[in-house]
Amino acid sequence: MKTKLLISLFALLLVNQLFAQDEHTHAKEGQAAPNFIFETAEGNKTELSDLKGKVVWLTFFATWCGPCRKELPHLEKSVYEKYKNHPDFRLLVIGREHSREELAKFKIDTGHDLPFIPDPKREIYEKYAAQNIPRNFIIDKSGKIVVSSVGFNEEDFNKKLKKLKELLD
Repeated sequence: MKTKLLISLFALLLVNQLFAQDEHTHAKEGQAAPNFIFETAEGNKTELSDLKGKVVWLTFFATWCGPCRKELPHLEKSVYEKYKNHPDFRLLVIGREHSREELAKFKIDTGHDLPFIPDPKREIYEKYAAQNIPRNFIIDKSGKIVVSSVGFNEEDFNKKLKKLKELLD
């Protein structure tokens, strides 16, 4: 009986710790988006701060992540294809712990046309979160995070689409 109680308490503490870690996300709604340097598909180095004046949808994913793979087609069709030529918009799809070569292969294998950005050492990701993907942030034209979400479900995704449309109208 004592053993079961101790195991249950330990499991409860472990689960609580995992959720507590996620509560200490580095980037939260209402805060300025942490700046970072990234390399574009054309090989140019750019800073997030260079995109001030644009709405930026930032998503972190991994090729092995089931919910990420489920989200990517929605992101491509409803966000990238619709807004890629909008002068006030930029989509950044960051491959957490992936190299440029891995992302290029993933792009070929899946047929995605998304603008993948490598983050092999989690240097960008760690400015925004400690764990859990997919993770999305929408940053307004002033550089403030207005949406922060974890995971994927269509209802939540549709709310983000509505917010994006509001910011771009």
